[in-house]
Amino acid sequence: MKELLEVIAKNLVDFPDKVQVTETENDRTLVLELKVAPEDMGKVIGKQGRIAKAIRTLVKASGVHEDKKIIVEIVQ
Repeated sequence: MKELLEVIAKNLVDFPDKVQVTETENDRTLVLELKVAPEDMGKVIGKQGRIAKAIRTLVKASGVHEDKKIIVEIVQ
């Protein structure tokens, strides 16, 4: 999941070298924190959060077979 989120984010932003994904795994939950450059926050979130929602949907769909809840957080 971490690699997928990195690939998606790096293709959206102007500064791909500043993309960081942190993975935290609990019992049945996987939390992915996405950090990008402040200038790229708008590109990752999109108008009314549409791009962020699409990213979350893709990552969750790819993790369906793992039987875990996947949470994608976009942090500054």
